[in-house]
Amino acid sequence: MEFPLVVGVDGSNASYAALDWAVDYAARHGLRLKLMYGSLWERYEGAVPSGLARPSGQVMADNVVAVAAERAGRRNPEASITTEVVAEDPVQALLERGRDAAAIVTGSRGRGEIQGLLLGSVGLAVAARATCPVIVVRGDQAGLAGTHQRILLGVGDTGTGDEAVRFAFREAEARGCALDAVRTWCRPASEWGDGPATTNEEQAAAVLDAVLHEAEADHAAVKVQHSTVEGPARSVLLQRSAAADLAVIGARRRREHLGLQLSRVAHTLLHYADCPVAIVPHVV
Repeated sequence: MEFPLVVGVDGSNASYAALDWAVDYAARHGLRLKLMYGSLWERYEGAVPSGLARPSGQVMADNVVAVAAERAGRRNPEASITTEVVAEDPVQALLERGRDAAAIVTGSRGRGEIQGLLLGSVGLAVAARATCPVIVVRGDQAGLAGTHQRILLGVGDTGTGDEAVRFAFREAEARGCALDAVRTWCRPASEWGDGPATTNEEQAAAVLDAVLHEAEADHAAVKVQHSTVEGPARSVLLQRSAAADLAVIGARRRREHLGLQLSRVAHTLLHYADCPVAIVPHVV
């Protein structure tokens, strides 16, 4: 059975933006939508005796998912939608559902987040720990609307980001748009001067070609731009996100490590990118 697209909802504006984006994503890939709200209302309100009114936290949660399901149905009347409300920490709830999900979609900030916060704690924790792809929906209107017709892929070393590469190609193919595959390189301090550092750039190009070769053969319809750019990866990808509809990067996950597992590149994009960001895990 096809895994669903899990969407975290909480009634915030960022959550609704993520929901709209997720409905369109699910339609492109033929996925079912599972709208989920997690909250520890029982911790603050206590258990309610049988026969009495439901806790106000649960009432709010039920209303949030009902409104979200109605909104998703209006956006795509053909969407297959299920909802779930759980008395659990939202991060843990999303991580658990992510074990059997095609991907998790979250907003950039939640209902209770501090105004002006760049990325909410739920989105950051889920992106840093999930075993399935996580898309944090953020960015400007052009990026959210998909008007650039371009997917941005940050390419790591051979064998460490195969899942991210396949994810990016599938999305570019589903959208019928171009793929901007970027591998950065840096000039060694000893080579600063007037002469070109061709060796490092050539090595970057060779890695890029090797990483993309199989996916390009499998997705021949996707127009791919191979880009080797000098500079820090986080700065280069952040700049190029302004002309992208989705930025995709891989994330290495160590099975025995339970804490946050995100690179500086991922942190930068999740906080500042001008388009939604997909973190695709590679478990080692």
